[in-house]
Amino acid sequence: MTEPQGQRIAVLKERAAGETRVSATPETVKKLIALGAAVSVECRAGSNASISDEDYLAAGADVGPVEAVLSGAEIVFGVQGPDPALLGGTKPGAWVVATLDPFGQRARVDAYAAAGLEALAMEFMPRITRAQSMDVLSSQSNLAGYKAVIAAADTYGRAFPMMMTAAGTVSAAKCFVMGVGVAGLQAIATARRLGAQVSATDVRSATKEQILSLGAKPIFVENVAGIEGEGSGGYATEMSEEYQKAQAELVSSHIAKQDIVVTTALIPGRAAPRLITDAQIATMKPGSVIFDLAVAQGGNVEGSVADQVVERHGVKIMGFSNTPAHLPADASALYARNLFNFLSAFWDKEQGKPVLDEEIGDAVRLTQGGKVVNARLLG
Repeated sequence: MTEPQGQRIAVLKERAAGETRVSATPETVKKLIALGAAVSVECRAGSNASISDEDYLAAGADVGPVEAVLSGAEIVFGVQGPDPALLGGTKPGAWVVATLDPFGQRARVDAYAAAGLEALAMEFMPRITRAQSMDVLSSQSNLAGYKAVIAAADTYGRAFPMMMTAAGTVSAAKCFVMGVGVAGLQAIATARRLGAQVSATDVRSATKEQILSLGAKPIFVENVAGIEGEGSGGYATEMSEEYQKAQAELVSSHIAKQDIVVTTALIPGRAAPRLITDAQIATMKPGSVIFDLAVAQGGNVEGSVADQVVERHGVKIMGFSNTPAHLPADASALYARNLFNFLSAFWDKEQGKPVLDEEIGDAVRLTQGGKVVNARLLG
């Protein structure tokens, strides 16, 4: 491998089980080189996302074994956080830019600090207008919402759209989406495109207009006042007891009539909230399907198991531990653009490297100077 000039970015092959994505694509490699960076990609890093080593070489990257790729690297890209033990050959104070699961992998964050690395957690990106193009949670949730409906449709033993045939009419499937964030909105849109009758609910009353705009029916508690459910940064918060009770009753009567239910509710840094109980599953029609998008965070649905189809009361419950990894080429393309947009927004031409500002830098930076510095982890 030749000794490249400019800020050196290492792109690693993912080592987590079931992780098919890659943190840079030939498209973003070209753009990073145009900024003035040198990019080194580990051998076969993109193979699961249908990107060959030759594709990276043609884009201008070096390709080699992990030791050579990391040697002297100032920025390390990953999808999931790389093992700190792997990163010995990097420059002192090198950036690690990935989704780092700071609450779930606190020991790894401490290890990055001890190694003198500056760990930047992409999932801590603030939800502000100028950071939208860097928001990995949104880009990956969008694809996850789509895949959830496609996978549920595949498992469901009937058709989604209404079909009028000479042999009689097939009635449309009824699909209910619980949680109308990025994943939920895409799930609604996908189920509508497949021809289902779609309804949706969320704790944030502001989402009602979004549900209607996609041609779905909003299912909301109307008689409990003063509950907004909107937390800081556009995330949902937990509700009052009175609201939860009214919501549970409304949802219970609605779920019993559904063929497909997709749950998408997550609270950052906490176990996923329980939305569907075993008793509610028992009221559903046999052959119905529930897709739990939060299964890896503890699950919205009682009895859901990651990467398995579990049958309870004749209802199939499913969910993937890593839904975007089931669409590796598109998920990688979007994630890689998020990382490029992040670096390019802060690229200082004179210094030939990115320099973070306070608002976004302080939000995503977990470790610096041998210490954990992020307020959300220290608080």
